[in-house]
Amino acid sequence: MNNPVKKRIRVPVHGVLLLDKPVGLSSNDALIKAKRLFNAQKAGHTGTLDPFATGLLPLCFGEATKFSQDLLEADKTYQTIVHLGISTTTGDTEGEVIETSSVSISEQQIQHVLEQFRGDIQQVPPMYSALKRDGKPLYEYARAGITLEREARAVSIHLLELISYEAPFLTLNVRCSKGTYIRVLGEDIGKALGCGAHLQALRRTHVGHLVLEKSITLDVLMEMHEASRFSLLAPVDALLSSFPKIELGDELAKRFLQGQRLALGKEDIIVPANIGRVRVYRQADQQLLGSAQLQEYAILAPERLISTSSDV
Repeated sequence: MNNPVKKRIRVPVHGVLLLDKPVGLSSNDALIKAKRLFNAQKAGHTGTLDPFATGLLPLCFGEATKFSQDLLEADKTYQTIVHLGISTTTGDTEGEVIETSSVSISEQQIQHVLEQFRGDIQQVPPMYSALKRDGKPLYEYARAGITLEREARAVSIHLLELISYEAPFLTLNVRCSKGTYIRVLGEDIGKALGCGAHLQALRRTHVGHLVLEKSITLDVLMEMHEASRFSLLAPVDALLSSFPKIELGDELAKRFLQGQRLALGKEDIIVPANIGRVRVYRQADQQLLGSAQLQEYAILAPERLISTSSDV
């Protein structure tokens, strides 16, 4: 009689892993692989990268997943290579070629066109995207040969820098708001130049204040001893480091963790001058308690709370 296979028991893991996602792997597949390597109970990523794209994919484990939304909202920075003169069905190398044209364009023409895409612009989401219509992602309609009308959305291109131009390849550095499709930006630049285009390569280098230079690949992660992997995890509050810090005494900390709004007095704590999002700690042991909104008249409104029984 065969022995039943024992199910591996997942363990609580808390922190943030900066992963350098490889080409050809979906963000969800990368997450699943990393979650298995840490044997973690709970994990999530902070915004997808297309399978053909590489670069920074922050992964959140345990209590850190409560703050993953902050990175979804954050600005992103990419380096991309735009292949002028060839248009594809997907706007990248994974699609079929639908149109080709000759490329005889000067750098001056390119700089003139790039200026049109800096700042606040309107962008129509691509059919090959995970946006849903009637409960179905758009890419399923696209694969069935169906094209649906999509409304243009406002996005912001904070930086659009020409790094190099060696026809027909255009290398750009782009810093943009959430919801920006770099594939569409490349296509629109190609249209404005009159030759069409698709993305030859796409690499994400920044997500908010997090940087690619501090990331690690799955290959290196797999080669490491299991215990050594945990040293790579940044603490949960790594996702909140750009927000002002508030420290609470034991009594206020207890009330905060119960979800109570607190009226902070100057005798209790040093309150930041500006209202807005803050990270909150217990003063005695510097335990992260969660995030909150600091409102007018020094009112502290709890937002997302940490389970202090966990080792975060």
